[in-house]
Amino acid sequence: MKLVRYGAPGAEKPGLIHADGSIRDLSAHLPDLSGAALHPDALARLAALDMDALRVVWGDPRLGPPVAGTGKFICIGLNYADHAAESGMDVPPEPVIFMKATSAICGPHDPIVIPRGSEKTDWEVELAVIIGKPAKYVTEAEAMSHVAGFAVTNDVSERAFQTERSGQWTKGKSCDNFGQIGPWLVTPDEVADPQDLGMWLTVNGDKMQDGSTRTMVYQVPFLIHYLSQFMTLHPGDVISTGTPPGVGMGMKPQRFLKAGDVVELGIDGLGQQRQDVIAD
Repeated sequence: MKLVRYGAPGAEKPGLIHADGSIRDLSAHLPDLSGAALHPDALARLAALDMDALRVVWGDPRLGPPVAGTGKFICIGLNYADHAAESGMDVPPEPVIFMKATSAICGPHDPIVIPRGSEKTDWEVELAVIIGKPAKYVTEAEAMSHVAGFAVTNDVSERAFQTERSGQWTKGKSCDNFGQIGPWLVTPDEVADPQDLGMWLTVNGDKMQDGSTRTMVYQVPFLIHYLSQFMTLHPGDVISTGTPPGVGMGMKPQRFLKAGDVVELGIDGLGQQRQDVIAD
């Protein structure tokens, strides 16, 4: 299934994408795509519904992030060897973990907002993993049974805030509208191999990133296992798994976003995003 949340910010309703491409409303069957609704058993009950009988959502509503109630937005840094190289950093001996504030989360087509004082706002197409049931001390073999689905995310980053302002990376990763997720949450049955997905990003039509999840250093089952040794992963938690090369910071000369730019990105089978870049 491809699950969505549609409507105004803060008032989104749950839905799914029908085979005919329409959005169908799920409000009669669950309050939102959060918590227990993301458990694999609950998703199986949704999959058993008569999709044709669900109410059609007419028009072209805004899409919000396809998961609600996210308690943790966990990101993995330098998880593609070629991206580490363009950043001038070594591949880490263990996954680099940092947190992105949940207040950064927004819809897939919501604008990228350049924060005040920013001169180095950058882009990062990433595969997001959404947790569906609690995971604590899980093995790699068990890990995928805890996944509700996958989505595209843009881990927007302000590089000066991130690397030149001291301390951890969080301050350069957590500005408002720095975490576009969606358009859909795609359930695992529709993703044959999360480690074989093409991914791309353009700025004003120019291809910047053109990679594949095949080149991840630490793959999805290991990341879930690894994170669960340090913290319990809860339903709705999002793991953003790293980006391939082609970010603005790694270019010579460096290139960063400015108001008026248009960013588009996507991952095979998981949909596409489009964002206008605006100034705060």
